[in-house]
Amino acid sequence: MPLPTPIGRQREVLYLPASGHTVVLGTAGSGKTTLAILRAAYLADPTTSHHGKTLLITFTKTLVSYLRFLQDRRLGNVVVENYHAFARGYLACRGKLPDNSICTPEEVMTFVQGAVAEVAASYTALPIFAAKSVLFVDEIRWLEQHGVQDVEEYQEADRVGRTAFRVTRGELRKVVFEVLLKYRELRAKAGKLYSWDDIATTVCDEFANDSSPRRYKHVIIDEGQDLAPQIIRSLVAAVPPDGSVTLFGDVAQQIYGHRISWRSAGLLVRSVWQFKENYRNTRPIARLALAVSKMPYFKDRADIVEPTAPTADGPSPALVKCPSTKEEMSFVLSQACAAAKTRSVAILFRKRSYESLLKGKLPPGSIRLDRKMSIWIAGPGLKYGTYHSAKGLEFDAVYLPFCSRENLPDPEEVDDFGKEEADIEDGRLLYVGITRAKAQLVITYSGEPSDLLPTDATLYDRSSI
Repeated sequence: MPLPTPIGRQREVLYLPASGHTVVLGTAGSGKTTLAILRAAYLADPTTSHHGKTLLITFTKTLVSYLRFLQDRRLGNVVVENYHAFARGYLACRGKLPDNSICTPEEVMTFVQGAVAEVAASYTALPIFAAKSVLFVDEIRWLEQHGVQDVEEYQEADRVGRTAFRVTRGELRKVVFEVLLKYRELRAKAGKLYSWDDIATTVCDEFANDSSPRRYKHVIIDEGQDLAPQIIRSLVAAVPPDGSVTLFGDVAQQIYGHRISWRSAGLLVRSVWQFKENYRNTRPIARLALAVSKMPYFKDRADIVEPTAPTADGPSPALVKCPSTKEEMSFVLSQACAAAKTRSVAILFRKRSYESLLKGKLPPGSIRLDRKMSIWIAGPGLKYGTYHSAKGLEFDAVYLPFCSRENLPDPEEVDDFGKEEADIEDGRLLYVGITRAKAQLVITYSGEPSDLLPTDATLYDRSSI
């Protein structure tokens, strides 16, 4: 597929400095993924004085497949990978990645549960040990993703993100850090050197001791808002002094809770470039997305880029009430399958468990959006997956079923982390789902619509089946 032609102010992004660190914040639909490809092409161009091998990196394997589809076949000097593939490759070449040395999420949970039990035995009735294991896992994930090295650093840190498990400074943080150390001890005894959350710390450490020439001169980070601070630091360390790091992001789509400064993530940025044009969504879809971004669960997001209104018109997003879950799924399938004959269509869910409702009912050739995708197939057809799996992608029509008060926010998230945190998590995921639609958006529910949806009736074309 040939490279797309830059339009409007996109040209300005391509020719930003070819050394140092650049952050480009755009709105959903502003073409950040296309810009990432074009920026990579410019930096790798052998006819320029700044050219060098370029790494284009993102978080999900699904988006890697899509980026490779967009990648012009002439770009032999550009490598497209997700971060964990890059990290595994680098550590393997440094002799730091024995076989089967990375914990699965299930193994992390088991080791954390064991660590909590062992540490709790040395304390007398401390209330924190009554907390659910998932809350300890979440706190340890935060510590590892931020590269916190010792209890003193933890005591000083401003803990942002989850509020349901507020670990105040003092004894509680000391206890949690004991759990972290015990978890690592149990993990190491089982031959597990890393988790997916702390592997970036080892990458940082290795680069600090690696005096060999860097493989890449330039690094492009797509969907950078979802990468942990320690991941960004490791990518900064991956380029030589005369190289560059360009991060493309949209804080409105930030779904992993990394609210930090660019400097603390290792980026020495003089200014942040904002890209406001929305080239993907029609005006009605963009209007709904903007209304979602103004909901209370988006509070404290000062860096959100408010988009310039798109020029393309289209139908208002449909908000359809269904008598039952069964009839809702039947309606979505019939509509989506019909549309997929001539357009690219996606059915997106909050979580994977909903996919079981599709078994045996999808047309031949339907594609599941997941981490195992290796090839992106463009054109008309039906794809399905979670909001997470669709990040960075776009479709002519998008169907978002089960957007009822009962299902969204996810009851398990509410139970584990509380209503406020669940609203933050799922509200931003809803924003991601909405902004995947180029021309048509259909949101369905049974019972009452989710409180995460704006109530302004003019935003929707409401109907019932």
